[in-house]
Amino acid sequence: MSFTTGASRWPDVWLAATARGVSSCGDFLAATALTLALQSAGAGGLAVSGLLLAATLPLVALAPLTGRLADRVDSRTLLIVAGLAQSAICAALAYATTPALVLALVALLATGLAVTQPVLAALVPVMVRAEDLPRAGALNQTAGTLGALAGPALAGLLVGQFGTRVPLLVDAVSYLALVVAALLIRTRRGGRATAAAGVAVATPAWRLRRDPMLLVMVGSVAAVVGAVGAINVIEVFFIRETLNSSTTVYGLVTGAWTAGIVLGAWLFARFARRLADDGALLGAGLVLLGGCCLAVLVSAAVPSAWLLVPIWLVGGTANGGDNVFNNLLLARRVPEAARGRAFAVFGAAVQGAAMGGYLVGGLLLAVADPRPLVVGCGVVGLLVVAALAGPVRRAVRAERAAVVPAPQPAVGMGR
Repeated sequence: MSFTTGASRWPDVWLAATARGVSSCGDFLAATALTLALQSAGAGGLAVSGLLLAATLPLVALAPLTGRLADRVDSRTLLIVAGLAQSAICAALAYATTPALVLALVALLATGLAVTQPVLAALVPVMVRAEDLPRAGALNQTAGTLGALAGPALAGLLVGQFGTRVPLLVDAVSYLALVVAALLIRTRRGGRATAAAGVAVATPAWRLRRDPMLLVMVGSVAAVVGAVGAINVIEVFFIRETLNSSTTVYGLVTGAWTAGIVLGAWLFARFARRLADDGALLGAGLVLLGGCCLAVLVSAAVPSAWLLVPIWLVGGTANGGDNVFNNLLLARRVPEAARGRAFAVFGAAVQGAAMGGYLVGGLLLAVADPRPLVVGCGVVGLLVVAALAGPVRRAVRAERAAVVPAPQPAVGMGR
């Protein structure tokens, strides 16, 4: 592990968090605007799946490259170049008319996200002392989540009033926040910044499979996301058609889960500081994943979209706590010079699982109504969590057995 040895650089943490929040708002603004446009135009589940797949595939396919870029290239350079490119791509997306061009531009936009995500994630642990990481991680996650909360709500309002072009142009401006933050943040890593700090520039021999506890953590999150990932495609049809809600209500209701993530990040950040045992973090994370799945299952019974708000708030709270635990485990157990790659690998595993859920959701919507599909997502998710209890327990036991000191000979015994 490697954290800052001096005082935590909170101004840098706030700048990184603000940039993540603004750009996250733009990400969700664009995704929600395009999803609503497809649904309103009469497109089916496969069209929405295609859009989500285009926005996810680069995060998975490019993870080996972008993770290494985050570790080897100066973080300031990466954030400036990616921010400018995403701004230009989103401006072009606002004027795209053909479906093929829209999908291509969405994929390019996600390519920039595949770069900035591991860069920002790996920067935060370098900004703070080890004991401040849960708070800094919660702040960073809160900013991103508030952006994700504002994005769908803003998209619902703007699409209803102006169509899709205005939201996408707003999104183009939001990416410039990454450029501004990159110029103001003093903490840097990768490239010359890493060499100046005395850290070897060569990629360390870190492999996920060599850490059984991290391997189980990544596999658990990916498995649960894959099990319930179809809900991301189903929810727009469930809220808009089954529950007969407007685009504005859709945007506001979907923000409830995101608001819960903010609440969960701060609630569980305090708890995480007291958990020095990584095994306890892993076990608690699995319990929280079960809470997310249970919330999805319960949501299938609501007669009105507004009743989803408290249910998804609880589910989002569990989601936010699990995010805190996962980021803390990665920061504790991965060498600093390999953290960009580690966060990229984690993100790719989760996004890859989500892609499977998107595809399944689109296919199932062609043969079944949204409400029973929501039930299926919740049930399958809970079954996956139950099946993961065994691997988690074995990984924790193996970790604790490895650190038990060998018995010492009694003092004063004969030789």
